[in-house]
Amino acid sequence: MRFIVWICSLFISIPAWPALEAGQKAPDFTTQASLGGSPFTYHLADALKKGPVVVYFYPAAFTKGCSIEAHEFAQAMPQFQALGASVIGVSNDSIEVLNKFAVSECQSKFPVASDLDQRITKAYDAVLLWKTNYANRISYVVMPDGKITYAYSDLSPDKHVENALSALRTAIGSKK
Repeated sequence: MRFIVWICSLFISIPAWPALEAGQKAPDFTTQASLGGSPFTYHLADALKKGPVVVYFYPAAFTKGCSIEAHEFAQAMPQFQALGASVIGVSNDSIEVLNKFAVSECQSKFPVASDLDQRITKAYDAVLLWKTNYANRISYVVMPDGKITYAYSDLSPDKHVENALSALRTAIGSKK
């Protein structure tokens, strides 16, 4: 039994490789999202007209790691905004659940999108391998030209915000 637990812990702690890589075109999407508990229609192409977008996938609202990650993104929003970037979280939670999550965990600082049919999750190859009804924890930085400049996958929420900010600073610095 200990061996099985040890093997499972290896898979949880080892970063996975996101299928979409830097330089690839990010799949466009339109879906229901919530910001501050208010639902609206989110369209990635419209957001990209305003600047870079961090599209991050997470398994489920109100789970420990997903709440930690949402809090970290919320706290870092002034830094993302200073870089001209926005953030959208994506999960297969219902819009009703996300209306609550957007207020409590995201602190009304950024929207979260509902992907009930996993159309977006599958397009970004962000399906969790061993629980296919959930998204994997993957962060993509998408530049205004629609291309992915950075992708990071790790079930631990610890480095997603830090890495996305670093990737944005690098990408923006290289364009100057």
